[in-house]
Amino acid sequence: MKLAVMGAGAIGVKHLEAASEIDGLEPVAIVEINESLALETAKKYGIKAYTDYQEMLQKEKPDIAVIALPHFLHKEVSIRCAEHGSHILLEKPMALNTVECDEIIAAAERNEVKLMVGHTQHYFPENIEVRRIIESGELGKLVMINDTRNVNYYRADRPGWFFEKSKAGGGIMMNLGAHSIDKIQWMTQSRVTKVKASVSFHEERGDVEGSGIVFMETSSGVPAVITQSGYSGVSRNETEFMFTKGMLKLETGKGLSISRDGLYEPVLLKPAEQPLVQQLLDFMDAITNDTWLDCSGAYSKTVVSVIESVYASSETGTEQIVK
Repeated sequence: MKLAVMGAGAIGVKHLEAASEIDGLEPVAIVEINESLALETAKKYGIKAYTDYQEMLQKEKPDIAVIALPHFLHKEVSIRCAEHGSHILLEKPMALNTVECDEIIAAAERNEVKLMVGHTQHYFPENIEVRRIIESGELGKLVMINDTRNVNYYRADRPGWFFEKSKAGGGIMMNLGAHSIDKIQWMTQSRVTKVKASVSFHEERGDVEGSGIVFMETSSGVPAVITQSGYSGVSRNETEFMFTKGMLKLETGKGLSISRDGLYEPVLLKPAEQPLVQQLLDFMDAITNDTWLDCSGAYSKTVVSVIESVYASSETGTEQIVK
């Protein structure tokens, strides 16, 4: 299969690196509006450089188009890729809003191409183990979830479009909160049904929120709290799961700890493929064998729907029922 990547930023390059490790997958092109960056990236990976994605689609006809572009371009580029017959691996969040999600899903169905959204939380071994433990019931009933992330969201090297609501769809809750929402839904095998939230705007840069706190309830009846801050402070990325017979502490990308008697002990995890590699392997399998995709367009729209409810709750001061 031939693969092209649109966007030569950090995520786009990681997709190229992952594709280069997979037998039967051939990276052929990079699309990047910054011509010098496009040429530099193309030279490094031995592929062709383009500044116009439509020209690339016409000339290269990739089997898989990886879209790692600013959020406001997701809808337009996804639809064009579908019309050219390319299967679509679209970075999260899927789109600016659920209306755009519906348009992308319809285009993929109309043109009979596969659509996968890059919710990589599904591929970390520690996350997979949390889902297994919850499902097994070995720690009893899951009582609640507390997800906390502190990060310097306003770092100088973050591109300016992230701070424009019309281009990003929102701030830290749209970009990083999507990971937390997806993580909770996927691990509990349920959907967020209710949201009460508050977000803040204390940074002069842009018109998006810099923090948020969300109280949620899932369709399985589990309450969860997401707390995210993009202001200066100590970095933290932890999710705690409280059960009737113990606790789990997850640090995605680092590891997992379990407590059955009041003390945390590390969980030994099986070695696994790098998440972006496994994601591409799953996508190739879905294309080849017409298998079901965990991170389908329909599922990924639910994450965007929760984010819309977060913003609506913060604006109105009322609890929102997630549609």
